[in-house]
Amino acid sequence: MKKLGLAPIGAIAALAAGIVPAQASTLFMGSYPDKMLVLDEATGAVKDRLTLASGLPTSMRISNDQKKIYVTTITTSGIEVIDTATKKVVNSFSLNTPTTRYRFNGGVPDPSGKFFYTTLQKFEKLQDRWLVSPHMFAVIDLTKKAVTRTANVPDEDSRNPNAGWRTNYMMSNDGKTLFLISDKVRVLDTASLTVKERLEVSKPEATGIEGVSFGGGVEALRNPSEYVSMFTAQDPYIRNKVYGVGRFNLATKAFDFHPIGPAPVGGGMAGLQVSKDMKEGWTVVTQEKVGNKRCEFWHLDLTTNLVKNKAEFPCRTRFQFGMSGDGTMLYIYGASYDIEMYDAQTLQHIKTVDLGNDTTGAGMIITQ
Repeated sequence: MKKLGLAPIGAIAALAAGIVPAQASTLFMGSYPDKMLVLDEATGAVKDRLTLASGLPTSMRISNDQKKIYVTTITTSGIEVIDTATKKVVNSFSLNTPTTRYRFNGGVPDPSGKFFYTTLQKFEKLQDRWLVSPHMFAVIDLTKKAVTRTANVPDEDSRNPNAGWRTNYMMSNDGKTLFLISDKVRVLDTASLTVKERLEVSKPEATGIEGVSFGGGVEALRNPSEYVSMFTAQDPYIRNKVYGVGRFNLATKAFDFHPIGPAPVGGGMAGLQVSKDMKEGWTVVTQEKVGNKRCEFWHLDLTTNLVKNKAEFPCRTRFQFGMSGDGTMLYIYGASYDIEMYDAQTLQHIKTVDLGNDTTGAGMIITQ
């Protein structure tokens, strides 16, 4: 990281030659109680704190064209749309009314930016009680600022008590198909909000492995046409658990995965960050959750599916994992007032940036 000061001779020469330096990246992070932090990634300085009128941010999703960030909030069940160029809120509304409330987390905009697709529950206040709806697929009109279409989630798809809260959403390039990725991939027609297909990834053909489950997807979407995530799996015979990288192609609906090695015992793996050329990956491994907790970075070679190097770092009770826009640094943050920065190749600590705000679980998004 370079400190502000006199420009080096090389930089002056570049300017004299007419070379325009790359634009600095901007980092967006949700924070309590109703703020979106806007940071200059090069310096770590907080440049702005945007107030979200609908309350506490719980998830963020950037559009495929990188021009808008869609934030869902929990305080009043709202949506905030941030323009990445101006770094300002351009649309803000709450779905809740005195007699009607909604509960949802995350979702995906359609390619036009006019509609937001999600899974939600509706709570209606009657004279003597609250009437709770089943889980529903829903379309939120971002112009009318209201839920305009819903369809009940079929019973076989709503048995998970966390339905809608641990679901990853992807949208086809033409906006006609919605993919809900959790224990399986559910393929929905956006016009009718009906499930057209259920693709079982838990028992891939001819692999000798079953019980495959996706983890969280790559936070910075490198390829909007492909869902990439960590996965865990076990063989059907002696139940040995392994981990690897899984890829789901939205166009062909093909699931491809490559096991890397034995899954950590007594812990878990959190998140996956991938280099722009998709050749390197990083994840965080937590060993022994109770009593003797250890946290490690694992640096993966995705061309050979081998671990390049590992390094332990100080654990936090709760944290999230991210990567800088240029792929040179790894971030540990969340449930705290700071970001810990590490070198992506050596996995060594670089510095700690004080944010001045307690960050939420909404994650981070980095734009140019």
